[in-house]
Amino acid sequence: MAMQKRFPVEHSTVFPNGAFLHGEVTPVADFNAPAGPEGQRPQQRDKDTDLPLWQCVVIDGDEEAGRRDIGVTVKIAAKYQPVPPENKSPIPWTPVEFVGLTALPYVDDNGNRPRIAWSFRASDLVAPGQGRTDAKPPESKPESKAAA
Repeated sequence: MAMQKRFPVEHSTVFPNGAFLHGEVTPVADFNAPAGPEGQRPQQRDKDTDLPLWQCVVIDGDEEAGRRDIGVTVKIAAKYQPVPPENKSPIPWTPVEFVGLTALPYVDDNGNRPRIAWSFRASDLVAPGQGRTDAKPPESKPESKAAA
């Protein structure tokens, strides 16, 4: 049986020592589509689900990771822009866990020697241990009502 292109992988398998959000979740620009009137690119869409693609950079918590492997980009296919969990840690990077994580190996030939690299895609990102399975639109905060 041949291996499928993308295959599911557990977050803990890819990031056994955790993943830490560095920066923001941003739209993935589609550089194969024509630019708009002001030069902006449309957002890339997932080929399988046709959902918009978002991306974030995470720091791999593995102390033995090489310098090329510490910063990992993960793309998220979601109808709405994923909202990272609140950072309740004492460090400046938000600990996150990816839901619906898949991996795709490819040959990275940018450098002295070709090497196997990985492309990661997920359906959501949550606080570690919260394994949410469905991405929902951002909720507005309810207005607080003072008790009379």
